[in-house]
Amino acid sequence: MVTSERLWRRRPAYRGRWEAARLSPLVLTVVIAALAFSTPREIAFSRLLPAAPALAAAMWPVVPTVLLGAFCLLLMIVLSFFYADLGTPYTSAAIIAVTLAAAYGSHVRLQREEALFQIRLVADAAQTVLLRPLPRRIGGVEIESLYLAAQEQARIGGDFYEAIGTPHGVRLLIGDVRGKGLSAVGAAAAVISCFREAAYDEPDLQGIIHRLETSVIRHSAAFPVQDQSEHFATALLAEIPHGGDRLLLLNCGHPPPLIARDGKVRVLEPTIPSPPLNLASLIGDRYWVDMVAFAPGEELLLYTDGVSEARDHTGRFFPLPDWMRRRDREHPRELLDQLHRDLLRHSEGRLEDDIAALALRRTTAQSLGAVGAGD
Repeated sequence: MVTSERLWRRRPAYRGRWEAARLSPLVLTVVIAALAFSTPREIAFSRLLPAAPALAAAMWPVVPTVLLGAFCLLLMIVLSFFYADLGTPYTSAAIIAVTLAAAYGSHVRLQREEALFQIRLVADAAQTVLLRPLPRRIGGVEIESLYLAAQEQARIGGDFYEAIGTPHGVRLLIGDVRGKGLSAVGAAAAVISCFREAAYDEPDLQGIIHRLETSVIRHSAAFPVQDQSEHFATALLAEIPHGGDRLLLLNCGHPPPLIARDGKVRVLEPTIPSPPLNLASLIGDRYWVDMVAFAPGEELLLYTDGVSEARDHTGRFFPLPDWMRRRDREHPRELLDQLHRDLLRHSEGRLEDDIAALALRRTTAQSLGAVGAGD
């Protein structure tokens, strides 16, 4: 899955900056000591020495923080041999007091960091269940995925996707639950769990969407939100049948997918819009399936509205169809990597919504193989 990969890929630069920042308490100590020895005693830079262990508490463990405080105290004592009227007893007492407080603060910080680490482990495990790693190939279809949370430290959200090899062909799901937080995650989990069962059982996409609709209704009834009518999800179902060069699409209020080849892009708008999940009782439950050509060598991009609605500083949306036209026979992984970089560049690193995307390429017109076959 791409989420963990993205986090780890961004960590080397971050880790380098963090290691440099960790040296700042020691650098501050050296700078204060140098100023204290090289400036007139009236300035008394030595009185700033308690700031060094205070800074260390924000990034060092307890023992190094205490050792730095002891070193600052030693520096103060050495300075007293050169300048007798520095107020050494008061500054030394301040160093001791600040060092003790810094040691306690460091201890509390480490406890909270450990608790946060455990919470993140649970969140990572939950995301692995919700958005499990997809096979890179199902029969004659190459598949890659991308997930980016709007908040950098977030792990899971309301965007979801799935790809499964079934007796009916490769079936795909991508969607977006309205809202954020645990209620959105719960609704997304309900939809994905239902799809993983229905994709095998139902002979057509209409049967799958009816089961997804029922699942969301039941979830909403069991876990009600403040405004039930606003609790819905957009979804796009796709099926690549065994053999043939076609693609079946059922779009329930979701952004239209794109098919690209040799600089030509088709925007697959639905012939008749279908209602989003949990809104069929309000606007009708008529679901329309479109059939389009999907030949070997063509690339299919499914995405959530966080991609198409990413804005730059002027409020301009990300030009996804034009961006797709400039891509030239890239592997799905390369396509999503470039999409990731260009989205961050376009939005100047400020994503306002979660992003999920699936990139597929039809590599052969032959049968897609056994159920669930994948590399």
